[in-house]
Amino acid sequence: MRLTLLTLAGLIFYSFTHPLMAQTDPPTSHADENDHLIWMEEVEGERALEWVRTQNERTLSDLQSDHRYEDFENEAKEVLTSKERIPYGRIRGGQVYNFWQDETNVRGLWRRTSEASYATDEPEWETLVDFDELAEREGKNWVFKGSSTFHDKTTNRYHTLVSLSDGGKDAVIKREFDIEKKQFLEEGFTTPEAKQNVDWIGPDTLLIGTDWGEGSLTDSGYPRILKKWKRGTPLSEAKAVIEVDKSNVAVSPFTLELEDGTILAHADQSDTFFTTTHWWLPDDGSAPVKYPVPPKSEFEGLYQDQLLISLQEDWTPEGQETAFKTGDLVSFAIQPFLESKSLPTVELVFRPDERQAVDQVVIARGCVLLVINEDVVGKSLRVERSGDSWVSESIPLPGKGQPGIVFADEEETTVFFNYEDFLTPGSLLQYNSTTKDLTPLKSLPPKFDTTGLVVKQHFTASKDGTQVPYFVIHRDDITFDGTTPTLLYAYGGFQISLQPGYSGTIGKLWLENGGAYVLANIRGGGEYGPAWHQAGLKLNRQRIYDDFIAVGEALVESKLTSPEHLGIMGGSNGGLLMGVMLNQRPDLWNAVVVQVPLLDMLRYHTLLAGASWVDEYGSPEVPEERAFLETISPFHNFKAEKEYPVPFFVTSTKDDRVHPGHARKLAKLFEESNKPFFYYENIDGGHSAAANQTERAKRTALEYVYLTRQLMGESEKK
Repeated sequence: MRLTLLTLAGLIFYSFTHPLMAQTDPPTSHADENDHLIWMEEVEGERALEWVRTQNERTLSDLQSDHRYEDFENEAKEVLTSKERIPYGRIRGGQVYNFWQDETNVRGLWRRTSEASYATDEPEWETLVDFDELAEREGKNWVFKGSSTFHDKTTNRYHTLVSLSDGGKDAVIKREFDIEKKQFLEEGFTTPEAKQNVDWIGPDTLLIGTDWGEGSLTDSGYPRILKKWKRGTPLSEAKAVIEVDKSNVAVSPFTLELEDGTILAHADQSDTFFTTTHWWLPDDGSAPVKYPVPPKSEFEGLYQDQLLISLQEDWTPEGQETAFKTGDLVSFAIQPFLESKSLPTVELVFRPDERQAVDQVVIARGCVLLVINEDVVGKSLRVERSGDSWVSESIPLPGKGQPGIVFADEEETTVFFNYEDFLTPGSLLQYNSTTKDLTPLKSLPPKFDTTGLVVKQHFTASKDGTQVPYFVIHRDDITFDGTTPTLLYAYGGFQISLQPGYSGTIGKLWLENGGAYVLANIRGGGEYGPAWHQAGLKLNRQRIYDDFIAVGEALVESKLTSPEHLGIMGGSNGGLLMGVMLNQRPDLWNAVVVQVPLLDMLRYHTLLAGASWVDEYGSPEVPEERAFLETISPFHNFKAEKEYPVPFFVTSTKDDRVHPGHARKLAKLFEESNKPFFYYENIDGGHSAAANQTERAKRTALEYVYLTRQLMGESEKK
């Protein structure tokens, strides 16, 4: 139930504003000297799209004519559509379910195979849905956005909802699918297109938050009303079970299942992006019951009827003496709470030290599994409750790579781990939660040549003295004379951790050609837990930018590279980071890839999902916070007389999370000032700026042609 920017589409952060209609209401106060560009916020306005097409044509004509482009696109496509990929899956009833895309199946196949077959080198797959065929038949650019399944243990049947997005938007429709008959149910549950959230509370009942009409959305554009919807009745007859205020971010449903099979309906009232009120919704229709837990906390699930909770703030439970710390994993017995509606004794499950952070909490049959970061290096723990205490033990991993739990379920003893590092392609490990055996199941062949490459972790002091870690991958025989083309990547927000990971496209298109790659673990992320994130909130956000600048300066001081050969890249919140770096240190880089960015920080809260991020950035309607935002807003700090590196703006028309108007408007200022820039806006693709792997290969090739030109010059690839 962790709420991060990477999981907005699957959890509570849903906008019900039509994606083809911009929210262009001006702020309640404060005139903007750049209001003449408001027309660019009309997502599919004729004038705006005419400008987009002109810029796309100009950029594509230039970059695609480069002698490197065709090779880059082919190499990226080979990596992204290769059949030599691990088919990660979820287990349901002895079957492994997988979504698969390749060069032939561009939109993808949803398929399954038996567990025994899955363990072989050539599983025998059974196709459930061919999304290319479905899209052609229905005249839609369908993108599979996942499924949600309820296991009816009485009948041993699985009831499934499939989410479909037209063009990659966050907005989806949900259709009930019969996984035995392999067909959508004409009389089953079907929802209209919206950014919605639904959960099963029984085989014939859903909890759903959607756009119920005028007044049913929060100021952030998300549902504020949850209803109970019975099978066989129209959606209009669903009964409201909880409503929240328009000033809240959203309300979303979730369920907990007791050991005796009882399903408990719940709602998360997201008061802000990072604070939540948790409600139990009694089945008898009585009033919702509030859990007496801190607003900065996340429910992780039930284990032995103990409710596990991650804390993002210090907490001393009322009437109890034990003080818990930010980052702790705690629990309490849920049955006493259900009976008394008061808080039972809270127990400490796990406490990370100052160099650690809990990255994942999952529940498998018979145990709780954790993935923790220790100085941004992953470890995994098995946790069990023995009597009245909690005990943990390490799960031995095959090296010092990064583990990630890709599947676990309370009903299943099989757990799937992914394991990789910068130079080691992913491998799938199977862990048995009963026997504790960890065995290799599948592994990937290399996607690029790692000969002579080394990985090193460094730390550098930020402006306030904080030590900031970063990883550098480069050839071991380079000369430290400032000439190595170097790409620096970071994110720095929403408690999202960036960890060592294998990228075939970075390796093939950049490292193989002599470039160095740097991953910076700046504040704003979750690499050292909630405190690392909270250090960069709102008025403290300059710390994040100081961290990034410190890493860039360290790379130059070490003579790995120089400003002439140093480029930077970031997307979404990382796109904001790129925009800030354009203004604050244009002298430090020679290439800036600005992907699906936020750039107008005085209007971001009026555009699409922007209002929900006020807890991260601050509000332009609060004078003190607006004054700070004015100092960092890339759109408002652009100066026509300033010297800038040539930027490359990348966005998507159908990004219904971060408005494409952000990228359009800053690029337009470059155009008006006769400054060079590149701009590519994918008409489809959603927040990833690519609806499928073929489009992603094209976007990647464009970016690396640009980076190679800017940082390596016009010479042929090595």
